Amino acid sequence: MGKRVRISNDSLNSYGTRVLTSGMDTKQYERNPVLLYMHERGNVIGYVKDLEVKDGEVTGELVFDEVTELSKRCKKQYEFGSLKMVSAGLDILEMSDAPEHLAVGQTSPTITKSKLYEVSLVDIGANDDALVLTKDGKQITLGRDGACPLPVLNNKPNKQEKEMEQKQLALQLGLPETATEAEISAQLAALKTAREENVELKKEKEALVLAGITSAVEKAIGEKRIGADRKNHFVELGKKIGCDELVKVFAAMSPQVKLSSLVAGGGTAGNGGDGVYKKLGDVPAGELAKLREEDPALYKRLYKAEYGMECEL
Repeated sequence: MGKRVRISNDSLNSYGTRVLTSGMDTKQYERNPVLLYMHERGNVIGYVKDLEVKDGEVTGELVFDEVTELSKRCKKQYEFGSLKMVSAGLDILEMSDAPEHLAVGQTSPTITKSKLYEVSLVDIGANDDALVLTKDGKQITLGRDGACPLPVLNNKPNKQEKEMEQKQLALQLGLPETATEAEISAQLAALKTAREENVELKKEKEALVLAGITSAVEKAIGEKRIGADRKNHFVELGKKIGCDELVKVFAAMSPQVKLSSLVAGGGTAGNGGDGVYKKLGDVPAGELAKLREEDPALYKRLYKAEYGMECEL
């Protein structure tokens, strides 16, 4: 048994269409199974033996008559492997763009019924499953400028599909499924406006919250509860915990008061009298070093009042 070749199958071809093997009529061809070279009438180089339609493809065995030099050369090249592609010549009888007949990437209707009238040995086919198609007696060539291009599929949704999509959209928008296209458009516009307004309100709210946090932080700085260098830290903290919680944090902090202000009369002194340190002995032992560092002049004055002599720092 010789080498069998695939003549046609159901796969998508470079015409953007498919030829259903189940709808291919091979009876006429089987009575005259001519094998041509490059689809040229008059260049008969043999015939196709044992044509078989099975498992979605058409196959056969090439037999070269070797009557002409062309046939002899083709046989040698075929056996050598430099010529190994065959191409079916089909006459289109019926086409369909029904969804069940279409494959992914298909751009033209499926050829559901066709007639095989010749098979050719070719050098380069249109694709791996090379075909030559004719319709109404004219050969179809690739491209829109061909003599008889296949019709292009209309992938736009039909009226029924569009109405179904409109009903689904209406229900999603909270409208009755009978809503008109104008009502749906109006609802979409209203939702868009509402969304934009919500975005603006959110921005305004965030700005007010930030202003409140900043004001609370600045107040705490003014009350000496925190240093000015910690402003950004507490603003970020306020963003996380909220302005009310931040105010509670500041309320729990004691103001930072300089010892000199206590000595000058603004604070509580350790002498139990009028709240003013009169001499160095009135200053709590734990505050002496701080007073000496922060206000050396006051420290010297209290020292002199305590010991009756100048203090050399």
